[in-house]
Amino acid sequence: MATITTSDGTTLFYKDWGPKDAQPIVFHHGWPLSADDWDNQMLFFLSEGYRVIAHDRRGHGRSDQTDTGNDMDTYAADVAEIAKALDLRDAVHIGHSTGGGEVTRYAARAERGRVAKAILIAAIPPVMAQSDANPDGVPMEVFDGLRSALEANRAQFYRDLPSGPFYGFNREGAKVSQGLIDNWWRQGMSGGAKAHHDCIEVFSETDFTEDLKALTVPVLIIHGEDDQIVPIENAAHKAIKLVRDGTLKTYRGLSHGLFATHPDVVNPDMLAFIRA
Repeated sequence: MATITTSDGTTLFYKDWGPKDAQPIVFHHGWPLSADDWDNQMLFFLSEGYRVIAHDRRGHGRSDQTDTGNDMDTYAADVAEIAKALDLRDAVHIGHSTGGGEVTRYAARAERGRVAKAILIAAIPPVMAQSDANPDGVPMEVFDGLRSALEANRAQFYRDLPSGPFYGFNREGAKVSQGLIDNWWRQGMSGGAKAHHDCIEVFSETDFTEDLKALTVPVLIIHGEDDQIVPIENAAHKAIKLVRDGTLKTYRGLSHGLFATHPDVVNPDMLAFIRA
């Protein structure tokens, strides 16, 4: 397996496919998944001539099951170490959900020349949780419920979430893919319970407002209008107002996991943005 060891001694797994002199596209997965969530997109962009890279976030997948460092600043620092180790320049960074937050924090702080464009898919920025500053956010009770479900029976919780709201399979008339559900469970259960538990606070309470404002590269914001996990009104509709050079693309009726359920729709739109 291809790995790097970070400055704090954490081993991170990554995939790196394609010509090393091609423009790199770096994929950042959502909670509590792994680089494998991007298989379709990595094959698609590889076939278009790009170098494609995806890593398992610390505590997730095949990376070390850390009990410390499970915070957004460390996640972004880990990406910076991968970018330096692989000498990634002029890269396009694509992030889903929590991974979209990771892209935002990393790109806002990245060395000049490292990042060319960013794509945020069903991403958590600017901030999910309800507060005095974000009164229309998601109530904290929702995230407490996620923590309780993980503590009580993580294996069952990781069946229930993809079977229901994550992919919109709880909607009337939905075309259910048992393979997607099983693969979600497989990826989730390969990670560490402590890191996943910590990450609930990370994706719910981290404020990316200043990161979004600091982005200088073109940003494509993609969101399903029927996202039951990261509501579009609290995320994409706010984020697009904070970035300097942003494009918003929404999809009627599509879910939080829209790039997995409808890659034939989403992939060409991402490719067009990257090529523009």
